Amino acid sequence: MTTTTEPFNWIKSSYSGNGGACVEWAPAHASAMGVVPIRDSKRPTGPVLTVSPSAFAGLVALARSAEL
Repeated sequence: MTTTTEPFNWIKSSYSGNGGACVEWAPAHASAMGVVPIRDSKRPTGPVLTVSPSAFAGLVALARSAEL
């Protein structure tokens, strides 16, 4: 995990409008670098977790399958 202020083009999760805990990811960086940066949308200058594209796909699949 790192802390960054790099000018990534962050995209919020589709659930960010519901007032809950949300994450953001940077798809352009993921395409260019082969790792997916993820951060807490409420802490834009906080730590950034980087995962492999397959790990990110697994996280997305898990989130979609969860009952909210």
